[in-house]
Amino acid sequence: MRTLVVGEQLRRSVPGGIGTYVRSLVAALGDLDADVLDVDVTVWLSRGRDLNLGVPERHELLPSALATRFWQRGLRRAPSGFDILHAPSFAWPDASAGTTTTMFVHDLVWRRTPESFPKHGYEWHEAALARALRTVDRFAVPSQQTADDLLAAGAADDRVVVLGEGADHLPAPNEAAVDRLDLGKRFLLSVSTLEPRKNLPTLVAAFAQVRRAEPDLELVVVGPAGWGDVDIALSNRDGVRLIGFVPNDVLAALYRRAQALVFVPLVEGFGLPVVEAMNAGCPVVSSPVPSAGDATLVVDPASVDSIAAGITTVVSDAALREQLVAQGIAHVSDSTWHDVAVRHVDFWKESR
Repeated sequence: MRTLVVGEQLRRSVPGGIGTYVRSLVAALGDLDADVLDVDVTVWLSRGRDLNLGVPERHELLPSALATRFWQRGLRRAPSGFDILHAPSFAWPDASAGTTTTMFVHDLVWRRTPESFPKHGYEWHEAALARALRTVDRFAVPSQQTADDLLAAGAADDRVVVLGEGADHLPAPNEAAVDRLDLGKRFLLSVSTLEPRKNLPTLVAAFAQVRRAEPDLELVVVGPAGWGDVDIALSNRDGVRLIGFVPNDVLAALYRRAQALVFVPLVEGFGLPVVEAMNAGCPVVSSPVPSAGDATLVVDPASVDSIAAGITTVVSDAALREQLVAQGIAHVSDSTWHDVAVRHVDFWKESR
């Protein structure tokens, strides 16, 4: 089975969670026994350098910005000769004749919190979703929540399959790089793009309450700038460190050192930082996101007091932190990208 995976997200300066999905899935697919599973994977990208993903790559004649615009308007198709075209996002080319199209939909959060998206972003996602419902043969999703949202949007039940995501993609921690950040000995970690639905101003307000009793505690915010002036709202707050995007080896070390990950978005299709933290042995305080299972200290993301209480509890109770670490490790013990890749191969075979 010849499968073409759209890897265009990896051309972005900050590929984000979708980029993590693409790179981790492709790496795991490349490690599978092709003779047993009958899968031959190629990655399709816009014009540019080879990304050395461990599987064959084919490149568009157009650069990224033009390629994605042409794809969205149906002006260029993916190359022929493949059984499956797999799109990991809503930016994808139409398949050539005889090729089945599958798509991994990470979330439909713009429909749950439209007020947190700019107008043009909301409209773009709505148009892309409508096109996907017309042209994609089957959808894969990371959680039942996203499956339910797709069904509510009009997808047929037999077109949607929950495949989950892996947790074991971070490399060995780069402790020396974290040393150079000169962080305090006790810090909480927040990992997300700086955008309204991630609820960072509420988190910072809750942290301010806690810091009055814990003056040596810091809140380290990791993630690229997004929209909505969230970075401005967080600037110059006592004890808050905005360090922007960091490489994965630095992120792995931050998870290992943090008192806890505090992840309190208003809504999330999965919540990759939660399972990253669990796999690294970091306790998690979270809103009730799909990836949490029963392995985090759950708080109400709309309540400053609830988040503050959760933080206070986790930083003051070493036994609870140990319990959360154990629960987290157990929760992600079978969340490997190898298993996710095998489920994708089965999904593609069923889609033919």
